[in-house]
Amino acid sequence: MKPDKEPVSAHLKSVSRRRSLTTKQAFATLLAGLTLSFIAGSIELILDVRSMRGEVQSQTWQMIKLVEATAAEAAFQLNPELAEQVITGLYSGETIAKVELRDDFGRIMYSLGEAEQITNPLYQHLFGDILHYQQTLEYRLQSGDSGKVVGELELTLAQQTLGQTFTQRGLLIFSLSLLKTLGIVLIMVWVFAFLITGPLLRVYNALQKVNPEAPGKWNRPHLKYNQGDELDHLVKGLDDLLKAFQTGLDQRDHLHTLSSVDGLTGLANRRHFDAHLEQTWQTAREQQLPVALIFMDIDFFKPFNDNYGHAAGDECLQQVAKAMLTTVTRPDDLVARYGGEEFVCILPATDLQGAYKLACRLQQSITQLNLPHAYSSCSEHISLSIGVAQKYPCEMKAVQIDCCFWLMSVSIWLRNLDATASSDNIRKLKRLHQHKIKNRYKNQ
Repeated sequence: MKPDKEPVSAHLKSVSRRRSLTTKQAFATLLAGLTLSFIAGSIELILDVRSMRGEVQSQTWQMIKLVEATAAEAAFQLNPELAEQVITGLYSGETIAKVELRDDFGRIMYSLGEAEQITNPLYQHLFGDILHYQQTLEYRLQSGDSGKVVGELELTLAQQTLGQTFTQRGLLIFSLSLLKTLGIVLIMVWVFAFLITGPLLRVYNALQKVNPEAPGKWNRPHLKYNQGDELDHLVKGLDDLLKAFQTGLDQRDHLHTLSSVDGLTGLANRRHFDAHLEQTWQTAREQQLPVALIFMDIDFFKPFNDNYGHAAGDECLQQVAKAMLTTVTRPDDLVARYGGEEFVCILPATDLQGAYKLACRLQQSITQLNLPHAYSSCSEHISLSIGVAQKYPCEMKAVQIDCCFWLMSVSIWLRNLDATASSDNIRKLKRLHQHKIKNRYKNQ
């Protein structure tokens, strides 16, 4: 008896979600997306810094140009009230740290705010060169006159405010870039799962369910959206491979059948019997259980064959074999053709009494066939000589086991005799049967 093969699913272990192909693909896509998002966000941030610097400079010069004429008039008239209005209007902006108006002698007419102390090197690096603005004020009495320098307007931007604005804009840029990346990652994961990961998982699940005894009958997955691509060719290759395995298994089973089954009777042959006996012996020895054997021999079969013909002899053997198979019904028992007109039955976990009862049923089954045999010296119909033996296994080789059972079977011997058969004939036939058994194995 061959050990059961493990299914393919026993070797294909289930994959944890953390180690699954989908998780790895999603993680790799996310990592690539974050890297690209960081690079793209950095580029956008650099461009935004340049744009912001240009905007700050443009807006600052525009404010200075708007108040330039009024500031020049205040400096020319030395009007502190007008100077206060101009400075107050400029200082109202959030990005202004300090505004100062001076006359042509350098005297401060009005000033608001204080210059900030530089505390952030990044802000200083980004905006340090655009914080200070100075505009010379010229006053013209008439439109065609050349301007007369009457003072100076100085403006200093708030570095901290510019830096905070930059930080907020940077966070917004990176947040939007991250959201775009996550959106792209989700789309890519879905596309990969739909076109690649999902089909691969269907192939994997199909392989898990492959029956090792019939690999060619596997449930081949249908990849609707992968026609003609690499996955489709992979499935076709697996299908061809599994069918080739199936062909090899069929050939193996066919050869095994030819080598283990008797071609005439359909029973196990001598080779199968020897292998099964040795395996049954070893199993019984491990489990400390008895093994029983029944040896059967068709009485006077040679005269039957010589007088009725070989075709009738073959038919007789087939009917006897069929009757034996019908009688011996336990799945672990084995009926084999031992050679010629000899048959044997292996009965694992069976004591001598159980084997004897089965031997009687076999004798009865053959009797019920009612096959005529006019050339038999013990009966008018086909009958069996049966030897029964039982033994608890020990360390023996297959041939020794076989010989041991044959010799032991002589001790319990049955023959279906007619009522007219004499006791002398019975004893004579028994001695012949015993002599036949001993001669068979005296050289083994």
